[in-house]
Amino acid sequence: MRPVFRVEQPGLLTTIQDLGRLGAIAGGVPPGGAMDRFAHRVANLLVRNAVADATLECTISGPSLVALARCTLAICGADLAPRLNGTEAPAWTSFHMSEGDRLSFAGRRLGARAYIAVAGGFDGDRWLGSRSTYLLAKRGGMHGRALAAGDVLEVAAERTADAGRSLEPSLRPDYGSRMLQAMAGPHMRRLDADGRRALFGGAWRLSTDSDRMGARLDGAPLTTVGDEVLSFGLVAGAIQVPGSGKPILLLADHQTAGGYPVVATVVSASMPIAGQLVPGDEVAFELVTAARATARRKALNDALATLSAP
Repeated sequence: MRPVFRVEQPGLLTTIQDLGRLGAIAGGVPPGGAMDRFAHRVANLLVRNAVADATLECTISGPSLVALARCTLAICGADLAPRLNGTEAPAWTSFHMSEGDRLSFAGRRLGARAYIAVAGGFDGDRWLGSRSTYLLAKRGGMHGRALAAGDVLEVAAERTADAGRSLEPSLRPDYGSRMLQAMAGPHMRRLDADGRRALFGGAWRLSTDSDRMGARLDGAPLTTVGDEVLSFGLVAGAIQVPGSGKPILLLADHQTAGGYPVVATVVSASMPIAGQLVPGDEVAFELVTAARATARRKALNDALATLSAP
């Protein structure tokens, strides 16, 4: 482990994240991890890391970091206008930084979360096998909190990587899209015909009361029928309908069990887009088959495979 960056300014919410702690769900601990797992994986692959290595998740506005040693990094996900020594830095492409260089961000242009990967991966506190920051429990990452000015970031391992590795633009998610594909959930039948048309035919707006746990959606309230649902296991992408009738789309830090009806589940290939939404964004849902969902997931995996080769 060696120091690689000093934090000058932390940005709005910058945390250390990896792919989360799925093995802890049975114990009631949310999986957590990167909100946009595709961008996180690509950033790691571009600097020849394992996809599960820790990155920095930068929300809405990015940090200002000063390099303490030569390193190679990649920035993927939202376009927060990255700058290297004041000049525009490449996105979705690996590049070198020398000691004393400064990485900053000029402002959000598209999306909500950018991921910074450094060759060797970022070090951080491990909790239940993961370096992911879980803010509610104050565990993982940088002592369970967001980055702060003066923090020193270290790499977890020594690794070399070349500059200029990139993911083809045609293989990147369309973060300008506001259509999330979803499959019928276990309680779809609790919605009547009007409710189904409203869910899959109407527009929904992300509420300001949204966070890493879930996105609350404003729109025409949905009505569900039937007896009370017993608590059951939940996954990221589940669309719950609470008593208010306003759906909640569960995200990375979702609760592990709940008793609200789950009327649909956003497919894994649409979750990168869901992870890039900000309050005020409008979204819509498209009902798709398992075959179509599988095909979309394969396309993302194929895109990752293009970076796995030497």
